[in-house]
Amino acid sequence: MSVEAEAPQTNPDRADSGADEHDRAAWGYSKHDEPRWPATLTILVGLVLYFTLPERLTPGPNWLVPALELAVIVPLNIAAPRITPSRVRRKIAIFLFGAISAANLVALLLLVQELLKGRIQPGHGPELVVAAVHIWLTNVIIFGLWYWELDRGGPTERGKPRHRRPDFLFPQMMTPEAEPHWSPGLIDYLYVSLTNSTAFSPTDTPPLTPWAKALMLVQALASLLTIVLVAARAVNILS
Repeated sequence: MSVEAEAPQTNPDRADSGADEHDRAAWGYSKHDEPRWPATLTILVGLVLYFTLPERLTPGPNWLVPALELAVIVPLNIAAPRITPSRVRRKIAIFLFGAISAANLVALLLLVQELLKGRIQPGHGPELVVAAVHIWLTNVIIFGLWYWELDRGGPTERGKPRHRRPDFLFPQMMTPEAEPHWSPGLIDYLYVSLTNSTAFSPTDTPPLTPWAKALMLVQALASLLTIVLVAARAVNILS
């Protein structure tokens, strides 16, 4: 079975068409009314992890990025969640994810720089380990949010009967009899992110599109750098 890249414009509604059940499952069922509050809560967890990093490992004060993010999140989710168009919300979400990703990457680079230059004192071993864990966990969280926001056009587009082709092939899409009319949620994308950060490759959910492969590549490299270099150095300091 093959699915054309421009299917939403040229193909009929694959999820609700007359195709067989297996074909509809592989295309990806629509999922209506997917809430955004779990993603908001997940962002807040990532901001807390970033806020606890030492200031010398952050570009500027460690409260700056969380404060800027909250300045956008609070009005978006409390003051005007219903009147903001979905496309605007998606652009704002991508901006938030990009800001956290960039800040976390800078924190990782600063940590590696300190390690290579020997700036970490022997007594600061525990601080190094905690910082590395926080950076790694933030990496898992933010890439899970990236996958959730971008797969099949995002949660809003996934809720429509006609949507873009899938960017990830979940096991339930290959075996629809296991869970009929299944559609991925935030927890599924966080799981994909976690497994990619631990195995440095997809386990049960391979990426299908170039952007999905590129994001998983960046995430795996960042995770590998954190675990191998930072953890190895931390063990050396603690010993």
